[in-house]
Amino acid sequence: MILNEFSKYIQTKDSEILNNKTSATKVLCEWIKIVINKNPKSHVDKIIHKEIMLAENKSGDFLIVGKSESGRVLVNALYNYALSYEHYIMSKWLGDKTPKDFEK
Repeated sequence: MILNEFSKYIQTKDSEILNNKTSATKVLCEWIKIVINKNPKSHVDKIIHKEIMLAENKSGDFLIVGKSESGRVLVNALYNYALSYEHYIMSKWLGDKTPKDFEK
């Protein structure tokens, strides 16, 4: 349920990830920030509010922490999904490339 919601969000950021404007982990942080900063209405919002804490410094570095053991499992699952999704879209992008495409 939660991975499904994050999946919908990260799919909207494909072109930004492919163009190196952002990374999947930054997209994860953006999504968590959006969910945490709004009034929780859905079950997903309520679970994120209860289980995950987000800290960010002035430089834009962030830390995502689970508030409990189940929160840590959730953070780990979201993080692993973000990384695997980024690898997936990059492998799709590389699929039709040849070595000549990378010559200067």
